[in-house]
Amino acid sequence: MEPVAFNIFGLQIRWYGIFIATGVLLGVLLVKRNCKMKEIDFDVMFDTFFISFLIAILGARLYYVIFNFQYYKNDLWSAINIREGGLAIHGGVIFGLTAAYIYIKKKGQKFLKFADVVAPSLILAQGIGRWGNFFNGEAHGGPVTYEFIKHFPRFIQKGMYIEGVYYHPTFLYESIWDIVVCILLINILKRTFIDGIALFSYIGLYSLGRFFIEGLRTDSLMFGSIRMAQLISILGIVSCVAFLVYIKNRRT
Repeated sequence: MEPVAFNIFGLQIRWYGIFIATGVLLGVLLVKRNCKMKEIDFDVMFDTFFISFLIAILGARLYYVIFNFQYYKNDLWSAINIREGGLAIHGGVIFGLTAAYIYIKKKGQKFLKFADVVAPSLILAQGIGRWGNFFNGEAHGGPVTYEFIKHFPRFIQKGMYIEGVYYHPTFLYESIWDIVVCILLINILKRTFIDGIALFSYIGLYSLGRFFIEGLRTDSLMFGSIRMAQLISILGIVSCVAFLVYIKNRRT
């Protein structure tokens, strides 16, 4: 697929950036809706989002560069150039939530209540952003046969045909999973008043899907022989289960 959508005065506008921007915009609109539903001050939420989003982008890039340091150590410009991809979702989530926690606590607000409202938007943005990986020809899985890939739409087949080989469209698997989880989180948010339940459901459900999808990918960030995304996913699942057990014990 062609990674460049169009040019403006010689500046390339890439699909990667367009999909990230679209995901963020739709996420903000969903947050506004959920703030109204949960009676949360949207102005405070928007300020929190603006700060945490910038930190999340920096964190996502830093996380990616650290685990590819041998590639970037002699090319500082490439290390800060994100136009061609190279943002690690786990780094963005960790840094973004940390920044949001600090800011919200300084405002004297309840972090878990705010985080619950933003959780559906976060995974919605992730699901849309994955399509940027598709146009960059990255975040795909290992080789597959035509008999396998022929069941997908033609444009997916074309995009996953790289240098004479068809590959698993793992970006698509994760995008679909993210949208499904987003719908589940919206329903959880509507039906429960337990602070933290939507946030930890997001962490657990996203981690569950990511663990299996990551096993199919060929570009995983590694820590020795361990796929970092799978390790973080295990920690995410454990934290979700621990939170649910805590809530159950607290209510009995």
